[in-house]
Amino acid sequence: MGNHVLVSGLSFGRTVIGIATRPYETYRRIVSRGTMWELAYVGVLVSLYCYISRIRVAPVVLTYLVTAGLFWCIGSFAGAKGRLTGFFIAWGYTLVPTLVWFSTTSLLYVLIPPPRSTRLEGFLFSILYLLFSATLLFWKVILSYLALRFGLRLDLGKISLVSLIVLPILFLYSIALYRMGIFRIPFL
Repeated sequence: MGNHVLVSGLSFGRTVIGIATRPYETYRRIVSRGTMWELAYVGVLVSLYCYISRIRVAPVVLTYLVTAGLFWCIGSFAGAKGRLTGFFIAWGYTLVPTLVWFSTTSLLYVLIPPPRSTRLEGFLFSILYLLFSATLLFWKVILSYLALRFGLRLDLGKISLVSLIVLPILFLYSIALYRMGIFRIPFL
């Protein structure tokens, strides 16, 4: 078992680099040959971030399951032909940009606490931060598309249809979690 954990850890590291440098090829490999052990590494990173930030892990895990489950169920109605395990692993890797954003934001909050100045340095920092955030959002959208494309084996039209159904439900779910005081911002 220890050997399997080490091999999965190396595979996880290679996959994280791959989703940043060659997401298309990497997602094809994740769906066809990924293991649940790799998903465990994503879970450990999410749990570590939650522990450090004093966020309850259960709502984050529930949100992952609700999001992936909704896409799986609605995708099945739209004709998805993927493997459940492959899709759940692929969807788990969409949390990597989220973790990078949350971790970076938390670190910047400590290093450069608000309020930030309105001088040129503060303005430039804000512009760079917005560009960084937009880049990570774009990366997450690409990974989400690839998870749906390869994990559910849907084409662009069906992905658009499934997303038009699922995203409003997730929006309402996020508002409900916010109103219950569980999250201040959604962890999708």
